[in-house]
Amino acid sequence: MSDQVFYSGGLRFSCVRCSYCCRIESGFVYLSENDLSRLANEFQMDYTAFIKTWCRWVPFGRGRERLSLKEKTNYDCIFWGSNGEQQCSVYHARPLQCRTFPFWDSTLSSADAWAAAGLSCPGINKGKFYDSETIYDFLCQVDNEPVIEREIPDGGR
Repeated sequence: MSDQVFYSGGLRFSCVRCSYCCRIESGFVYLSENDLSRLANEFQMDYTAFIKTWCRWVPFGRGRERLSLKEKTNYDCIFWGSNGEQQCSVYHARPLQCRTFPFWDSTLSSADAWAAAGLSCPGINKGKFYDSETIYDFLCQVDNEPVIEREIPDGGR
């Protein structure tokens, strides 16, 4: 880990359960093999049935696509409020991408990116302190658990 990163002195974040990261804007929740296994087990489904019911393949460039959770028509995550309550219905089995928010490459790329994320997330720069080693560990978890990707069938035609 470089000592030159803007978060070398650590960052503060505490989820205030506003759900903005789960709702309101379109986005992709990419799944790793571990995520798929955990979620399929949660629903007692095999991988194929889980993917068919809850997922979509998203073009990712160079003839490849990634597995992502579906969204509702209002852009909420497919699992947001699906149990009739205003919360994540799979919280304890949620994907790594959800578990590591906001400690993503994109939000940690610069102090400006972190500040921009804080415009929509009221928990950024507040609450629990995370030292640089813990933040680096989040980034390593994501690196060590790659998302599911495949070639687009028939070259995307």
